[in-house]
Amino acid sequence: MSRKQVTTELAPSPAGPYSQAIVANGFLYTAGQTPHDPITGDAVGTTIEEQTLQAMNNLGAVLAANGLDFSHVVKATVHLHHPGRDFAGFNAIYEKFVETPYPARTTVGSFLGDFLVEIDVVAVVP
Repeated sequence: MSRKQVTTELAPSPAGPYSQAIVANGFLYTAGQTPHDPITGDAVGTTIEEQTLQAMNNLGAVLAANGLDFSHVVKATVHLHHPGRDFAGFNAIYEKFVETPYPARTTVGSFLGDFLVEIDVVAVVP
């Protein structure tokens, strides 16, 4: 099995020993993308809507680095710091990026420190 690393300066650099994304066996697997600005590293926004928009833009940049977009996404995993409070606000932004048939998705509550959302996806590479 071959693995290809995908990187872009248009999304935050990894904070540890991991890749922004890996392509293997016809799929692209992203690392969790957060609402951090790729240049400054600062969290963007204070609301779930603002932070979801930045995280989705970061994911879009990683997908685009391999010639993909959200129409290629088949699975998403979403971590929300306050799921009960932020589920609706997250969905309001998320649904602007994905189309039917929607990707399969898991949404869980997670302690995320100083930000509200983290998202990773799996995409089909045609």
